[in-house]
Amino acid sequence: MHNVFAVSFAALSLTSAAILAPATAAAQPPSPSCSPALSPAENDEIARLSDTGTLADDNALVRLEDAVAREHRITEIYEQHADRRGTFASGLDTVEHEAVMPLQRDPQSFDDPEYAHRLSFDLLRRYLDNVHTEFTGGTPEPHWANYFALAADCTATPARVAVAGYNAHLVVDLPRAVAEAGSQPSDAADYFKIVASIAETGDQITERTDRTYSANMGPLWRFYFFGEGLDRVLGKGVATKPLLVAADVGANTTIFANGLALQNPSLAPAIEAEIDLQRRTAEQAFDVLARLDGL
Repeated sequence: MHNVFAVSFAALSLTSAAILAPATAAAQPPSPSCSPALSPAENDEIARLSDTGTLADDNALVRLEDAVAREHRITEIYEQHADRRGTFASGLDTVEHEAVMPLQRDPQSFDDPEYAHRLSFDLLRRYLDNVHTEFTGGTPEPHWANYFALAADCTATPARVAVAGYNAHLVVDLPRAVAEAGSQPSDAADYFKIVASIAETGDQITERTDRTYSANMGPLWRFYFFGEGLDRVLGKGVATKPLLVAADVGANTTIFANGLALQNPSLAPAIEAEIDLQRRTAEQAFDVLARLDGL
């Protein structure tokens, strides 16, 4: 199910793989030179809040509200210390409060509100589960281990750390959440309404990330969602227009289609491999652009 988005990054990977090793190091707490250490009590609080096993309410909306409130408190702790593990959390918190939850609380927003609640909850749950693993001494899933490893790497800028979080959240966790929610083609309209809210809050996300973490988030954000700068990696005029087209429709369509396919046991292994390829080649693209522009 390759689309222009995947093909563009696959082409990039051929040129960058020779100079870029994949980030596979296990996540470590950020060095004091990157951000102040959290107190033991704060570490314990994040571990407790991120334990999704205690989100037991049978009402889907109430459970989602609880998860969002927990993510908000975790983000507050990160931001109080400019802990780089919060570079993605700040944007996620913005999206949840400014766009997603107002929709979720309005029963007229979706054709199937229960489906929308399930989808948003499972997507957020996957992030919280990996935060919990990070704060209880375990090893997060590879896509989140990469994010936490970058947060601990003081040579990586806050913007570079943040975009790894969006890549993990959207390219890997979102299709898995689509599958877990039992999505059907008839759910496409509700799905697109939820994911469109991310782009709508782009200015707020970049402003908050820049303010809190002294980041220069804009260039990598525009590159991720709109393709700006890809020509600088592949050559003038090579890829910006195709990626713009893909970002508008194709990428989100592919994510949804991947989620549908993951529900088929005979297709799931190949789809998981494709998702991993998309994530890794995007990470290579971010590394190249960060090196070119010092982002």
